[in-house]
Amino acid sequence: MRLDKFLWFTRLTKTRALAQVLAEAGHMRIDGRVVDRAHATVRIGNVLTFALHDRVRIVRVEALPVRRGPAPEAAACYTDLSPPPVDEQRRAT
Repeated sequence: MRLDKFLWFTRLTKTRALAQVLAEAGHMRIDGRVVDRAHATVRIGNVLTFALHDRVRIVRVEALPVRRGPAPEAAACYTDLSPPPVDEQRRAT
């Protein structure tokens, strides 16, 4: 599945155009390999690392969605491995 479609189908980005820009910016990694194209292939088991909304997101692909469905369906397609936001870390200490 294309990287931009995965990001959009799983609701990690609001629009497919934003997903394309994010993928083509050269700041995204698939399994540690830098990606600079929106049509990069995403497979089950891949780990995606990227910056979005002032935090680093790390997600492992668990399933490939066939459509942009409701949020619970989209969230079931990946596991979020991201560290907690900085604000939550400060409150914990």
